[in-house]
Amino acid sequence: MALHFTSEQRLDGGVLEREFTLGEVPGILWTPPSASAPAPLILLGHPPLGLHRMYPRLVARARHAAADGFAAATIELPGSGDRPRWAALEQARADLRRAGEAGEPVSDEIIDALILPLVDEAVPEWQAALDALLSLPEIGGPVGYSGGVISIGVRLAVAEPRVKAAVLFAGSFVPRAMFEEARQVTIPLHVLLQWDDEGNDRQAALNLFDAFASKEKSLHAHTGGHTGVPQFAGDAAAQFFTRHLT
Repeated sequence: MALHFTSEQRLDGGVLEREFTLGEVPGILWTPPSASAPAPLILLGHPPLGLHRMYPRLVARARHAAADGFAAATIELPGSGDRPRWAALEQARADLRRAGEAGEPVSDEIIDALILPLVDEAVPEWQAALDALLSLPEIGGPVGYSGGVISIGVRLAVAEPRVKAAVLFAGSFVPRAMFEEARQVTIPLHVLLQWDDEGNDRQAALNLFDAFASKEKSLHAHTGGHTGVPQFAGDAAAQFFTRHLT
């Protein structure tokens, strides 16, 4: 798939922001203001809420990355934002809402239907984006993956040898099959966990962390709900990438 830039602007501080399309997939690339050598790249994961809605948080993360000398990029997830609706995903989301409104636990079947097709579709798209982005002269790798749906991060860590380190956010549902994939993950990991996350199964998050085969893995747990990640947690994640990508 060919990458086509559709717009560009300079942000305060000189960071270059360029929107692009990769086939039918929209994305955004941010590059540092001045780089004497090709920059390492951080792939910015996000929940399936749409790039427009997630933009303020994504651009803040990208600015942080650029200040450390990294390029950052993200792509729209399947069935999200301006991409075509996906009937199976819409049904799984409706089932999830129904369970929540009824006060019922979220079943393994709902979690599988919600997450596994998304992982199967999204990971090859991330890999295609990586092919295109690494062909640009201003980007040279190595590559890190940060945040978003944790199962996408797990699959990328297994399937994509160019991803050398990952920051994972234990804030999304994890299908049973992903625990087996986690046992194949060997890259350095920095895992964030909000201890009081109302929508997250804390024990499942701890079990997933335990399953990772990485020799270097650290778990950073903070009190507070899903959106209460403290500012200093971002600084620690940035230091992790500086250690492993430079």
